[in-house]
Amino acid sequence: MNFEKARFNMVEQQIRPWEVLDQNVLDLLMTVKREEYVPASARALAFADVEIPIGCGQVMLKPVIEGKVLQALQPSKSDSVLEIGTGSGFFAALLAARCEWVRTLEIEPELVKLASANLARNGVENVVVVQGDGIDGWAERAPYDVIVVSGGLQYVPQALLEQLKVGGRLFAFVGEAPVMKARLITCEGEGRFRTEDIFETVVPMLQNAPRHDRFSF
Repeated sequence: MNFEKARFNMVEQQIRPWEVLDQNVLDLLMTVKREEYVPASARALAFADVEIPIGCGQVMLKPVIEGKVLQALQPSKSDSVLEIGTGSGFFAALLAARCEWVRTLEIEPELVKLASANLARNGVENVVVVQGDGIDGWAERAPYDVIVVSGGLQYVPQALLEQLKVGGRLFAFVGEAPVMKARLITCEGEGRFRTEDIFETVVPMLQNAPRHDRFSF
């Protein structure tokens, strides 16, 4: 398989037509080798417009989704990042290529090992993979410039919002199937947030995601 040709086709035939036009994002997706983060048995699907199973009931998101999220977040070299849901480590690698450092939380021990190995093999040194439930964030290194939640949520927990810097951005997939909102939340001031729904999609729910029906009033 000609990976470079497949990568080019992914960017030009899938991602750019879906209104991902930021050249920095397109260049990033051409640079970070997606095929290095998929299971060996699925390498032929590395650039396909599909979710790729990676074990533990988890998937890599479609390339177009990754492109849209990056374009919305506008990561920069000075940014500190918290990712919730490491998966294979690919999205952490994308963020690491543009940001100062990334702390990424993964609840499944098997995926912690997978992502750590993938990142080390590809020379990504500014990512720390931590095993744990990230639904309440990681207050130890807060506040963050960027928080990314890689799975679905019924709602965004207040604890995550409180870990954003002023000017910081949080991206999450909010709602339930058949339709979720890909939502960008920007902290405009102490306790003040601006919300923008970027597109609609469906992604797997985050493990242990809080649910409205857990609460009684």
